[in-house]
Amino acid sequence: MIKELNNNSRAHLLPPRQSLVYAFISYCIVFPIFRIFFRGRISGIQNVPLQGSLVIVANHASHLDPPLLGHALGRPIAFMAKQELFRIPILGWIIRACGAYPVSRGASDREAIRVASERLHQGWATGVFLDGTRQENGRVNNPMAGAALLAARTNSQILPVAIINSHRALGKGMALARFVPIHLRIGNVISPPVTRKKIDLLETTKQVQISINTMIEQGLIVPKS
Repeated sequence: MIKELNNNSRAHLLPPRQSLVYAFISYCIVFPIFRIFFRGRISGIQNVPLQGSLVIVANHASHLDPPLLGHALGRPIAFMAKQELFRIPILGWIIRACGAYPVSRGASDREAIRVASERLHQGWATGVFLDGTRQENGRVNNPMAGAALLAARTNSQILPVAIINSHRALGKGMALARFVPIHLRIGNVISPPVTRKKIDLLETTKQVQISINTMIEQGLIVPKS
């Protein structure tokens, strides 16, 4: 069993330091690709808590989403990855250094939640895509309650993030990327569900879905004049 921490100790957990590999990939590879080729912009960066466990929840439309999300928020983010990827030379070492953690193919939702909870207890921000799989229209369509359960289990705040236009850049069925603008809108933090009961989990999940889709509907970020 993972030891539960009280509210105060959870809020003041310092996040793990970025590894050199994480920093190199973020600032030397992802940063120029996002900023130059995809004309990337970020809105709401002031909403990101810089310490304490945090469940970051986003829409998912492209394989570009995890690295862009990991770069944009200013603190390391752990993501689940298929266990097989960790056996690939070099790639396995890189994704592990960047905070990814393995989940066995066919593993139960309970096992995935357990592993993610361990990362949160270590002070990580943990990334979750609300639909679980890529969506062709780039919106949150069929949200799952896993993120809400994770937040309730670890008493972690939820941070909704909208990734805008990645489905047009490298969506399902696209072999080559199109260099269209990709912007990220970061919403206000949402409190974890008050209990792990289904009704509370679904209520929080709906709240997160509305927040993300509302930010998507606002469209690309217009620079201030």
